[in-house]
This record gives sequence, C-alpha cells and structure tokens, in this order.
Amino acid sequence: MKKLFAVALGVLTAIGGFLDIGDMVTNAVVGSRFGLGLAWVIPVGVLGICLYANMAGRVAAVSGHATFEIIRERLGPRVAAANLGASFFINLMTVTAEIGGVALALQLATDVGPLLWIPVAAFAIWIVIWRVKFSVMENVTGILGLCLIVFAVSVFLLQPNWTALADQAFTPIIPGTESAATYWYFAIALFGAAMTPYEVFFFSSGAIEERWSVDDLGTSRLNVLVGFPLGGLLSIAIAACAAIVLMPAGIEVTSLSQITLPVIEAGGKLALAFVIIGIVAATFGAALETTLSSGYTVAQYFGWAWGKFRRPAQAARFHTVMLVALLVCSAVLFTGVDPILVTEYSVVFSAIALPLTYLPILIVANDPAYMGDYVNSRLVNAVASIYLVIILAASLAAIPLMIVTGAGQ
Repeated sequence: MKKLFAVALGVLTAIGGFLDIGDMVTNAVVGSRFGLGLAWVIPVGVLGICLYANMAGRVAAVSGHATFEIIRERLGPRVAAANLGASFFINLMTVTAEIGGVALALQLATDVGPLLWIPVAAFAIWIVIWRVKFSVMENVTGILGLCLIVFAVSVFLLQPNWTALADQAFTPIIPGTESAATYWYFAIALFGAAMTPYEVFFFSSGAIEERWSVDDLGTSRLNVLVGFPLGGLLSIAIAACAAIVLMPAGIEVTSLSQITLPVIEAGGKLALAFVIIGIVAATFGAALETTLSSGYTVAQYFGWAWGKFRRPAQAARFHTVMLVALLVCSAVLFTGVDPILVTEYSVVFSAIALPLTYLPILIVANDPAYMGDYVNSRLVNAVASIYLVIILAASLAAIPLMIVTGAGQ
C-alpha cells in the first residue's frame, strides 16, 4: 500500500509539473488561432518527454549520479559547458515566466497588480526551496495542480460540436488568416513547451534527491508513462476550450485572464476558483522545479555539493545560485516586461536548445560503463534516434521561423 501511495503521488506530481505557464499559454494561443489543428503536436511531445525523462531517471537510479554530472564526466567540460550555458539561459527565462505566471494568477484572485505579487512569489519560492522537504514540495504542488482538470470538465460543459472538433484534430488545415510559416512556428513552440529541458534535469536530480535505486525503476516508469500523458490530455483540453470559445469570437490570447474565459463560461465563479488554484499551483511548482534545475546544473557541472537532502549550510553555493537566479528573474519582471511574452519566447528557445539536452542523455544511456545491463534496448534507441532527428529539425527551423513570422504575429 505504501508503494502504491508513492506511485500515486508521483503520478500527481508529473501531472502538476507538466502543465507550466509555457504549456498553458502556448496551448491557449494555438487553440484560439488554429483550433485543434495543432493538437497532433502534443502527443508527439508527450511521447518524447516520456522517452527521455524515463531514460534520465534510469541513468540516475542505476549510476547514482545526476545527468549533468555524467555529461561533464562522459563528454568533457567543453561540451558540458555549452550544454550548461544553453540550459541555464532557458532556465532563467522559464523561472521569469513562472514567477510572472504566479503573480498574474494571484492578480486574478485579488485584483492586486502583478508587480506587488512578484516579490511575494519570489520570496515564497525561496522559502519553500530553503525549508520544505523535497517530497512535500513535489506532492503538494502536484495535487493542487490537479485543479486544472476543470479545463477538461469545461470542454464537456460547453457542449461543443464534437464532429467539428474531431475534424480539426484529425484533418488539420491552416486557417485562411494564418500562414504556413506561422503554423509551423507554433508547432515548434508546442513541441518545445512539452519537452522543456528543465524537466529531464529536474527528474534526474530528483531521483538522486529521493535516493532511487534499480528497485525503483518500475515506479519511475509508471510515474512517467501515466503522469505526462495525463498532463498532455489537459493540454489538449486547454486548446479545445480556446477553440470552442475564443476562436469563434476572434479573441487571440494575450493575457492570462483570457485563458480562463472558457472556464468561466462553462462553470462560472466556482470553476474560476478551481482554475486559479490550479494555475497558481502549476506555475509555482514549475518555478520551484526550474529554480532548482538552475542550481542543479551549475552545481553538478562544477562538482559542488548540491541537493535538498543536504542542509543549506552544506550546499551553500548551490543555494546561492538559486537565490541569485530568483533575484535576477524578479528584477527582469520589474522592468515591466510582459510575462506572457517571456513565456512565448522561452518555449521557442527551449526548442532551440533541445539537441544539447537530449543527445548527451542518449549517449550516456547507452554507455555500459555507467549503465551495465540497463543500457537502452534497440527499440528505445530506434525511437530515440527518430526523436533526435525531429529535435534537430525543430532546433534549426525555430530561429528562421521566428524571424519570418515576427514571433508568430
């Protein structure tokens, strides 16, 4: 029963962690402009993150080392430094977006401006990282993040034309108001949102935090294969809500409040209360994960002591990196930059950095010196290789499409 409870909590955490501000905003934007014409990207992204997150967790459980530690040791400091630079930059962008997302969600609940909530959110993130146990941190945010199920409920309450939705999803076409370049730009954005690099670094480091061993591989696999797909279904539900309500009204998503409009139409104030709790929990949880990932990557690269399983005094540089990251990201938000705009750019830059993240994981997962009998199977390698081609294509196309489309405008 104890092990079953651990699996259940792990699944809840995966659901809450998958839907960060990047996923919510990107899916709502896509739904309001393309309907479900890009829904096919979500299962592609979900399969990819399941594949590589499971691989990263297995590497950590078998070797006893987090992914970034092995990347530096196996591929050398120069390759690891390139990976570190890209990953840390993306982490900072994502932390900025998540803190802004928490502030915007709290604005919805209180009508107090987001600038006043930014220091509160940043301080709360720091306190939780400093004082709260890793398992408690994960499970509480994951469980509260399940309030986002209200999006799936809203799809049914809105009583859409199911045939029309199915046609959009299974026979996608580019609307006359959009170009092919814009369509593929948002496809890459959705893919990047689903496979954000911090997820695998956090998953790998979390395995060390929770002292996984080969005996926990089954639990890890179940968490990944159930949690992430459920998160993907909620992503589709967000896009569907936007397609049902926002697209016919010609409303393009430019603010967090617009994401909630279909939920309000479906379930009124009660549904709004659930969605606000869910957004706060999901963005706060993702802010915790990305902030920790910033500390994980830097500390693991330089060989510093790291981890919440150590007292802060025993991992001072690890905690200093995270504190500096929070201060920098909060300062960026105080310049008045739009958190939604930061979010949209962060998911595209995530797609650009994907090869630097996932190629080393695949290499290490096939190294018998680290993995012994737990190296990748031929099937896993075949699918992972296909994904590397997709990842590389998305990475190479992202910047040209961003320039051609004016970042999707």
